[in-house]
Amino acid sequence: MSEKSTLRLSADQVSEYWKEGFLIYEEPIFPQKEFDALKAHFDEELALLPPDVRPETMDVPHFVDTKLFEWLFSDEVLDLVEPIIGPDIALFSSHFICKPKGNGKRVPWHEDSFYWNHMLSPMKVVTLWLAIDASTRENGAMLIVPQSFGGNSVHEGVDPEKNVLPWEVRKHQIDESKAVLIELEANHGSLHDGRLLHGSPPNTSNVRRCGYTMRYMPSSVKLSEESYAVHNIYLARGRDLAGNRYGDPTKSYEDLARYRRRSGNGH
Repeated sequence: MSEKSTLRLSADQVSEYWKEGFLIYEEPIFPQKEFDALKAHFDEELALLPPDVRPETMDVPHFVDTKLFEWLFSDEVLDLVEPIIGPDIALFSSHFICKPKGNGKRVPWHEDSFYWNHMLSPMKVVTLWLAIDASTRENGAMLIVPQSFGGNSVHEGVDPEKNVLPWEVRKHQIDESKAVLIELEANHGSLHDGRLLHGSPPNTSNVRRCGYTMRYMPSSVKLSEESYAVHNIYLARGRDLAGNRYGDPTKSYEDLARYRRRSGNGH
């Protein structure tokens, strides 16, 4: 682990994360000024979406919006994930998942690893879910099944008009009675493992719910060769340990972003 004294998780918190597969971080992630700047930046980008584009679909925005690296590479974030994955950190992905008030789509039960298995070896990703808006039971907060480290559940297709993702874990593989509701204040967050079962109901309330998922992996994880044609990873801290190739955080990759918008790949 790094010699830095600013790492933000205690040994007990790290142990809880590895036992349960997730951790709620009940403190502000960013200083208020930095968080307000991120929220304002998101609101500006949201306002630019074409009328026919859903706000839940703002996947890999950092491929073209390089300003986001101010937050993605910030010490506030990296000091949260380093105690979990170590000091050599790669940014795997990010995604604004914004459920508009009244008709925000459901996120079906899924394992992130289902979407990434062909891309990463080994499957070791931690997601920081940052609440841009307060996330509550009423506006469609995330649900997580603790200790559900399956990583191999069978998924089946669901209606894309009602769901953010096209696939869902079959119902007999989910024990919803064990699910934990992750309610968060704005600028608070949660961390979860890429193999964990999670999802969220639709937002039928009169309040928007937006989260920014920032996804990181140790740089010892190898990105598959075929993935470079459709995806970028970035070295966020430390050194490369797997012979990966990394994107330039000062450069826009509109071709990759266009592919993701067209294919609906990832989440």
